Amino acid sequence: MDVVTNVLTAPYWPFVLLKSGILAFVVITTFAYAMLFERKVLGWMQLRPGPNRVGPWGMLQPAADAAKLILKEDLTPKSADPLIYRLAPFISLLTAFAAFAIIPFGESKDGLWAVGNVNAGILLLMAITSIGIYGITLGGWASGSKYPLLGSVRSTAQMISYELAMTMSFVGVLILAGTTSLDGIVHAQAHWWFVGPQIVGFLLYAITAVAETNRTPFDLVEAETELVAGFHTEYSGLRFGLFFIAEYVNMLTVSCIATLLFLGGWNAPFHLTAVPGIVWFLLKVGAFMFFYMWLRATLPRFRYDRLMAFGWKVLLPVATLNLILTAVVVAIWG
Repeated sequence: MDVVTNVLTAPYWPFVLLKSGILAFVVITTFAYAMLFERKVLGWMQLRPGPNRVGPWGMLQPAADAAKLILKEDLTPKSADPLIYRLAPFISLLTAFAAFAIIPFGESKDGLWAVGNVNAGILLLMAITSIGIYGITLGGWASGSKYPLLGSVRSTAQMISYELAMTMSFVGVLILAGTTSLDGIVHAQAHWWFVGPQIVGFLLYAITAVAETNRTPFDLVEAETELVAGFHTEYSGLRFGLFFIAEYVNMLTVSCIATLLFLGGWNAPFHLTAVPGIVWFLLKVGAFMFFYMWLRATLPRFRYDRLMAFGWKVLLPVATLNLILTAVVVAIWG
């Protein structure tokens, strides 16, 4: 009863709302400039300037893109289910943002830098991120056209197949850490990061995270080089943009998860504690995001049958073997 009373007291909820508002603003701003940074990186890798017309050094390009999407005509097909068609982009967006409610970005003497702290944080993250597929599936189905429906079915099959290997790559970390709490996993890496003993798990996670967020070379969900673009073919205007906002926010989410589970979180490398922990956390997230962009500029798209075969015939068996070996080693020498 005391816990319930404390939670419902007035000073607590305004503080949570304030933290949530600040975090939402930071995530939205980061997404906007992550998109600009990717275009700049791709331009650098392809020997072209990238966005450089709107504002100094192109820094206002995200604002111009947002204004363009907002002002474009928003069409709804006559054959579409009006409620589900309008709701689907917000499902993808909401699940993408919800994950940040429990991600810790650092630690101080007053506690974690997070909106909320959950004992089974990694399990809740897995549950939240798995719901994001509903936005894509419902968006394709509710459009009332066969092409978006086929695109949504294709994307559902891809995400399910790669999500299994991704989940199993987590379990080796949980065995080593002995906890499902995100801050507990980071504390377990105080002396050595799990990317070392779990290098196979890290590689599995890096590959499956790219597939889960529909990025090159696993971007068959969008397939913009085909006659139709996939599940969002019938979308336009701001609703079309919401799907891509969710994609970039999901990129930030999986980069944060990689940092927490494998790269030591806010723990400093070589005990360089003069730099605040949150700075190390952001640097690691930025490095993982750069890896995403590098892949896009380097690799071609998979053929769909090879993409599915790679997920089921290569990644899943390797993830299972990695899990078994980790459990055996910890049981014998742990």
